Order: sequence, then structure tokens, then C-alpha cells
Amino acid sequence: NILMAGAGLDQAEAEKPAAIGLPEGRRVLIFGLGAVTSGIPQDWAAGKSEAGVSLLPDLSLASASKLAERILATRGPGDLVVVSIHWGSNWGHDVPEEQRAFAHALVDAGACDVLHGHSSHHPRALEVYRERLILYGCGDFITDYEGISGWEQYRGDLSLMYLARCEGSGALSELTLVPYHTRQFRLQRATPADTDWLQATLDRESAGFGTRIIRNNGQLVAALR
Repeated sequence: NILMAGAGLDQAEAEKPAAIGLPEGRRVLIFGLGAVTSGIPQDWAAGKSEAGVSLLPDLSLASASKLAERILATRGPGDLVVVSIHWGSNWGHDVPEEQRAFAHALVDAGACDVLHGHSSHHPRALEVYRERLILYGCGDFITDYEGISGWEQYRGDLSLMYLARCEGSGALSELTLVPYHTRQFRLQRATPADTDWLQATLDRESAGFGTRIIRNNGQLVAALR
């Protein structure tokens, strides 16, 4: 009874969203996709009669438009849409312009209320665009990368739980980030020093996207207007 999205026995199943029921007949629709920019091989793509993943050939505006059309054909009145994309590199804080343009195009088309970007092994910048949440890299929650050296400056041992509250319209009304530290596949609450580091890092990186992250009672919150 675990819902899935983004993979299937054929293309139609891979492209089908997971649907979670809400009151009054509304739904949360979760579309799962991968992008070749994260290293997913082209031959992993699902075909008409081949199992695989729902793979984006690129992050062009044309691909965004095609995806938006598919989402809008499925979305009903009052539905909340989460687009979850495995994209980009593992390390570093750079957010490619093509990611931002792709995310904005989905929001502009009315096809995305939350964009859940992942692939990076540490949290990256987030943006609130037209009242919609865009996570460019949510980092790992529990990972088997512990002990891999060379990237310690990005603090891949720190994780975040993202608690987003959205209005019926899909607009983000509240975002709380709960910091954790991972060790041996276990999560424990981050220390005050680690929480300060995450706040400073996320605030610095997100400021360029017009979003500020502040400290609030041991947690982090997005300073929404």
C-alpha cells in the first residue's frame, strides 16, 4: 500500500502521479521525474512497453511546457501538485539557471505548487516564487554516503525535515525546517551550533532568490511576506 511515482512497467505507469486524497474530493498529486543532469542514463527511460523511469530529456522550456500540459490534463479543481525531480549535481551550492527557468515555467503554467528538487547530498537554496515553494536541492535525509571524504565543507551529515503548509490555492503560507544530524543511519536533532551553520548557509544561498531563512526556537523558518 505504498504509493509510487516516477517509475513503472511502461511509460504510462511511470508518468502516472501518486494521488493522496484530501477532504472535499481534493487530492495531492505527486509527479516523479528524473533528469539526465543528475547522471540518469538515457536507457533507464520507460518506453511504451518497457519498464523504467519518467525521464526528462533536458530542462528546456519546451520540456517544461510539455510536462505542464501533462500535469494540467490530470489536475482537477482544488488539487495540490507536487513535482519531484531528481536533477543536478551531488555537491556544491550552484543552482543552474536552467533549473530555475524550468521551475518558474511550471509555476507560471499553473502546473506546480511545490517543486521538490533532489540529487544534491546537502541542502541547497530554496525559493518562494509566486507564493509557490521551490526546493532546488533538499539534501539527503538518511544516506549511505557517511564516511566518503572530500566534501566535508558541505556538511552532508546534516539533514532537514521540510514542513510546508499550503493554502487551498496552493500558495505557501508557512515553511518550517527541522535540522537533524545523521550518524550510522540514525537521525538525531542537530546541535545549536549545527543549526546555526545551516541557518547561515541556507540564508546566504537563498537570499539571491529573494528568500530569507531565520532561526526560531531551535528550528528554521522561511521569512514569508
